[in-house]
Amino acid sequence: MAKKKKAVERKLLTDIAPVAWEHPADRAALNTLRKIPGFDAVLRKIVGLFGEKPIRLGLQANAVRVSQNQYGWVNERLERACASLDAPVPALYITQDPSVNAFSVGFDSPFIIVNSSLLELLDPDEVEAVIAHEVGHIESGHAVYSTMLFILLKLASIRYPLVGVTTQPVKYALLEWSRKAELSSDRAALLAVQDPQIIMSTLMKLAGGSRGETLDLDEFVAQSDEYRTEGDVLDRVYKFAAAIGTTHPFAVVRVAELRDWIDSGAFDHIMSGDYRTREGEQAAYTEDLGDAAGTYTAKAREVYDGAGRAVGNVTSKVSEAWRNGA
Repeated sequence: MAKKKKAVERKLLTDIAPVAWEHPADRAALNTLRKIPGFDAVLRKIVGLFGEKPIRLGLQANAVRVSQNQYGWVNERLERACASLDAPVPALYITQDPSVNAFSVGFDSPFIIVNSSLLELLDPDEVEAVIAHEVGHIESGHAVYSTMLFILLKLASIRYPLVGVTTQPVKYALLEWSRKAELSSDRAALLAVQDPQIIMSTLMKLAGGSRGETLDLDEFVAQSDEYRTEGDVLDRVYKFAAAIGTTHPFAVVRVAELRDWIDSGAFDHIMSGDYRTREGEQAAYTEDLGDAAGTYTAKAREVYDGAGRAVGNVTSKVSEAWRNGA
């Protein structure tokens, strides 16, 4: 049975520029990525070898394209999310897949892919949040780099010759950028659905939801606070190491980052109409790169300095234990 959308009044963020929601670390990571030796060559080779057409053709052959007649309620949510962000409506495909996931790909005309299991786990508002998240990726120009990472990871899984030692720096830099880009698109999703509870509930279910199970969002938020604030320096190093090969930050981290953004007042400012428009985006983006790079560098330095101190502490304890045992 078709699921009905809720009649919720939305503010339309006319002419909003992606820079209004982009996380400083996302922009800085992307700027760093473009400076990696060989990055442009790898990008050109991947685009030349694969391009967008094979991916789109594969979906047309083995997925359902959303329209007014196919998954009509999903189409309504897609159009509403795009209207909130004043964005063009991209193509969206539903594919039969047991993993709860969605992503946007494409070089020239990016499109969205939603796995069927995601529609079974999430309620309609949460599905809209995921769709808005992907619209945010497309509007921020993430799809080109996401597609590049998607192809590299697929090729690495089959040991394709293209993915050798020389592409490893590009792959890991793309993974680092991807984790930061998710934080930007979480903000875009919030601006589209305009309800923090919906976004955080979505992240909770993506972390560990199951069909028919009722979860407590307050407990998950408390879990997020615990993960972010508890533990010593060595714990922070372990957290960094655990995330280093992933495409997404951990859900508890994403919830905490989103709450920080809300608490900063930035969300309320945008909702009141105080945001950057596309007309002034380029100048603003250039001005922000310095601040973004500073933020990114400071975060990295904190992790690496902490790692150094942690290693030193462990070494001292091992040496002390050795002396006492001797």
